[in-house]
Amino acid sequence: MSAPGPGASSGSSSVDVAHLVSVMRGAEPLVHCLTNSVVRQITADVLLAAGAAPAMVDHPDEAGDFAAVASGVLINVGNPTTEQIEGMHAAIASARDHGTPWVLDPVAVGGLALRTGLATGWLDHGPAAIRANASEIVALAGAGAGGRGVDSTHDVAVALAPALSLAERTGGIVAVTGPQDIVVTNSGGSTIATWVTSGHPLLQKVIGTGCALGAVTAAYLGAARTAGLPDHDAVVAAHAHVGAAGTAAGRVAAGPGLFAVAWLDALYTLTPEEIADTVTLLDASP
Repeated sequence: MSAPGPGASSGSSSVDVAHLVSVMRGAEPLVHCLTNSVVRQITADVLLAAGAAPAMVDHPDEAGDFAAVASGVLINVGNPTTEQIEGMHAAIASARDHGTPWVLDPVAVGGLALRTGLATGWLDHGPAAIRANASEIVALAGAGAGGRGVDSTHDVAVALAPALSLAERTGGIVAVTGPQDIVVTNSGGSTIATWVTSGHPLLQKVIGTGCALGAVTAAYLGAARTAGLPDHDAVVAAHAHVGAAGTAAGRVAAGPGLFAVAWLDALYTLTPEEIADTVTLLDASP
């Protein structure tokens, strides 16, 4: 599979983003976030603004119980403590037992052995989706080293083959974020790939935007499954929602401080139709 060429922006997709945004907001899914301490507040703020409900429950004695009642679960390995790791194990096991979709965000894998081992080991525990930058996807698939900390040093196109490999292994969705995002599904010999063009460069200058996207992905998955909609479409819609808000914020903000506020407001105020009209989607053949 290759990245879309210069004329690809005129392409189209079968994903009905506006409908999925409406479904997610109507469901107000409860998202159980086991995430790193650096991004807890922005993750909660983003979920609320987008239309979901956040919960930060990572104690080992509570995480499993909460995963059983949540709409979706986020596992973010960005700054793991021993206690939180125990909670993540419990939440993943409970999510699998109760059919709760869970999202793996393998922050900075490849460069640090602990989180790399955790994330790699969880690939066989049925994540509904993996959301990561290109370098994290390459490292998680064992196709190369990671990036510079949380920053990607690979182009999205380089991560396509590793992403497809991960999708085939897990049976879930793999989303690679960058200047253009790519969402791939590879299950049972059937491959689906959707490019999402949206966002703004200032998203890279605000802490936690990618981590928050992982939580929004869990929200969309939970709502979509309740409505009987495809996981692939849910992940595309999550990226469209976050990216469209970034585009809107970039029109009014000159720097990262104002951008962060404008982005949060746009997540809340953009209508489903405005989100769909702001992004460009392209279904591409492998």
